[in-house]
Amino acid sequence: MWKERVRNSIPNLFTFGNLYCGFLAIVMAARGDFQNATLLIVIAMMLDSLDGRIARMLGVAGDFGKELDSLADVVTFGVAPAMMAYYTYFYDFGEIGLLVAALFPLFGAFRLARFNLSATNVASTYFSGVPITAAGGILAVVTLFSGRMNDLMVPLAFTGLAFLMVSRVKIPSFKDIPVPRHTFVITFTLLYVTYVMIARSNEWSTFWFIAVPLYIAFLLFSFVKRKKQKQH
Repeated sequence: MWKERVRNSIPNLFTFGNLYCGFLAIVMAARGDFQNATLLIVIAMMLDSLDGRIARMLGVAGDFGKELDSLADVVTFGVAPAMMAYYTYFYDFGEIGLLVAALFPLFGAFRLARFNLSATNVASTYFSGVPITAAGGILAVVTLFSGRMNDLMVPLAFTGLAFLMVSRVKIPSFKDIPVPRHTFVITFTLLYVTYVMIARSNEWSTFWFIAVPLYIAFLLFSFVKRKKQKQH
């Protein structure tokens, strides 16, 4: 019995890690430390990409994990990026800016609720609308580099991503990609190096800018390879 409980709890630990990173990202954003806030959101993205895969791998996927994941996603990829956007751009517009910034987590929550109602036990090849994980991650990165971009980039990215979340645009799903062992090695290595960066220095290592694109490229490669295998 206890072994079954431990097995059921393993995916939820990744989800709680996602939520904890979201909370820390909000704190960092309130302090004006957008670098570490973005890093925490990136870490949360990796944790979020693993919890569902591990649940399916262990055969413990269920409604509880799905609902818990949605609650964590609203905080980490809805509230945290919205606060970053608020403090870097919308803050200057007073209460109106505060109301506008709140739209991002609201749209994200709507998108998650719609997804949970329409989700079935059969893995889908596409998402309907941009997932809040991707939208929140992109908004965080855009906000981080807003000082090097045109002043309109933050509101344009904010508005576009918010509406894309609730749109019916088809986005490829990566849920059916089998996760080999080296994927876990890449993920946890990236998590460890990011942790060292945060603990020892506020400066960004070149490794961060190399590792994250490589990680994304690896996932895209796995998706294309899996799709080609299905066609043959």
